[in-house]
Amino acid sequence: MRVLGIETTCDETAASVVERLPDGSGRILSNTVLSQARRHAAYGGVVPEIASRAHVDALDTIVAQALRDAGVSIGQLDGIAAAAGPGLIGGVIVGLTTAKALAFASSRPFIAVNHLEAHALTARLTDNIRFPYLLLLVSGGHTQLLAVEGVGRYVRLGTTIDDAIGEAFDKVAKLFGLGYPGGPAVERAALNGDPTRFQLPRPMIGRIEPNFSLAGLKTAVRIEAERIAPLRDRDVFDLCAGFQAAVVDMVIDRVRVALSIFEEKWGDPTAFVVAGGVAANSALREGVRRVTDGRVDLVAPPLELCGDNGAMIAWAGCERLTLGMRDPLSFAPRARWPLDEAAALPGARA
Repeated sequence: MRVLGIETTCDETAASVVERLPDGSGRILSNTVLSQARRHAAYGGVVPEIASRAHVDALDTIVAQALRDAGVSIGQLDGIAAAAGPGLIGGVIVGLTTAKALAFASSRPFIAVNHLEAHALTARLTDNIRFPYLLLLVSGGHTQLLAVEGVGRYVRLGTTIDDAIGEAFDKVAKLFGLGYPGGPAVERAALNGDPTRFQLPRPMIGRIEPNFSLAGLKTAVRIEAERIAPLRDRDVFDLCAGFQAAVVDMVIDRVRVALSIFEEKWGDPTAFVVAGGVAANSALREGVRRVTDGRVDLVAPPLELCGDNGAMIAWAGCERLTLGMRDPLSFAPRARWPLDEAAALPGARA
């Protein structure tokens, strides 16, 4: 089975062709990603209107490149998938409309993919793991712990009650003028800093439910920065290191709680998966490795599949199409689309 996947939910224009083999494993035939980071750098974050217009300008070329790299034509595909949300609605509309047009013109099945489900299933593409497994999904807009029971079957165990981890990294980077994207910039600065210099809070540690909170920590960083202003480079490095260490400590504690809850309800998970753009952070990966070592296998996609990409959309399309799941061309784009709609919490991010 070969599926074309299109991803335009934020500031990457991406397309990929992925093949699902008879044994259930996957193979990436092409994966073309065009980042818009330079377009948004001057603004310190993604500007939705600029992002959607950039997708319009680039997507046809990116799709054509993905097909050429894979050595296939539209007629040799078994389906066409696109991220239908959640995300910036203008960008979502661009990718979804393009995929619908291609599916209609080629008489191929159309699959509307939840961007979060694509992240959730990437470990099955890279490592062919079995259900059920525990997932830590960490990105610019999402921070969740989920039990993954199967395709389309997700139980949310914990979520952020305010900012997502990636969002907090971006805001700390903006506070210090480190540029965009903020996550990698804060990580680089932290490498040169002393994480013990500032006594920053560890929100939610010790709570019995595995939720997250970043707003208070972000505010604490700002207060410390104002207290010692004007800032030297050393101060910025130490504040970034302290912030990152606090985030990792919180994640370790929240994962430990979620593992216990998972084991009580589902037994031993087949793996612990960390996915999403923030999963590329080496300190976070090492922290999760410490808490899972000897308890459950840790699976983290390669760095190029942590951020938004077309391969994860194509693979989610393969998974759904294998089960006979396809969608009508009337499927509407969604700015919000939680994986576990029954678990929505007041103030939580979908």
